Amino acid sequence: MSRPELLAPPEIFYNDDEARKYTSSSRIIDIQTQLSERALELLALPDDGVPRLLLDIGCGSGLSGETLTEHGHQWLGLDISESMLDIALEREVEGDVILADMGQGLGIRPGILDGAISISAVQWLCNADKSCHEPRIRLKAFFSSLYRCLGRGARAVLQIYPENIAQRELMLGFAMRAGFAGGIVVDYPHSSKRRKEYLVLTCGPPSLSTTTPQGKGEDGESCSDEDSSEDEESQTVCISDRRRPRKKQKVNKKGKGRDWVLKKKEQMRRKGNAVPPDSKYTARKRKDRF
Repeated sequence: MSRPELLAPPEIFYNDDEARKYTSSSRIIDIQTQLSERALELLALPDDGVPRLLLDIGCGSGLSGETLTEHGHQWLGLDISESMLDIALEREVEGDVILADMGQGLGIRPGILDGAISISAVQWLCNADKSCHEPRIRLKAFFSSLYRCLGRGARAVLQIYPENIAQRELMLGFAMRAGFAGGIVVDYPHSSKRRKEYLVLTCGPPSLSTTTPQGKGEDGESCSDEDSSEDEESQTVCISDRRRPRKKQKVNKKGKGRDWVLKKKEQMRRKGNAVPPDSKYTARKRKDRF
């Protein structure tokens, strides 16, 4: 079955018919509930009975929001599909829903959220659905605004379906650049059907409280460090990896060379900047005269 994000933009794919079909499917409701329960578990909120204000990114018709309500929390929901939000209003969900495009920033007051979850939504930002869409710019706007609206030390748990390793690294990289600490948690890493990936992010620099939790194994228990090390894709990247002492760049007498220029151009591309394509003329020294 084709991935939904490859068929059409979310506001078009989830039309009135698809939104009702999605919300009425018992299988989807069960999966959504399980993913939301796991996201709340990874959110690691204090067990003190005090309700928290959470954000549900890509809330759809409010299925995951119902799980938040059952645990006694208040929540805001954000989605780009008007049809999905209409059904959420029909179902009289407890949370307040907002029609917005997360790729343009969240537009929420800074520092007011105690946490955020997202179920199967963030990977849509990796696709250019319009000529004006640039995935890197949209990911940067999303993670930067998410970082601002979370309180200090608050977590965001984003369940994702990356198409490949490069797409996963792209999302994680922009989260790290926004200031988050954390990494990827993989549940059931050796199962093709049950495998689930969660981007677990903490607002603030790395500390003991920002340690990325372990994923679940086939027996439902936490994977050991030995198991996780065997799966190359489940390794986590922490913000501290970006703050190692930098070595001084060696410069020879002939200049910095082609390798150095190509490396710098690749760094600029990762930041979302427009860079001329590589060619046989890249870093070639000009003649003294024509």
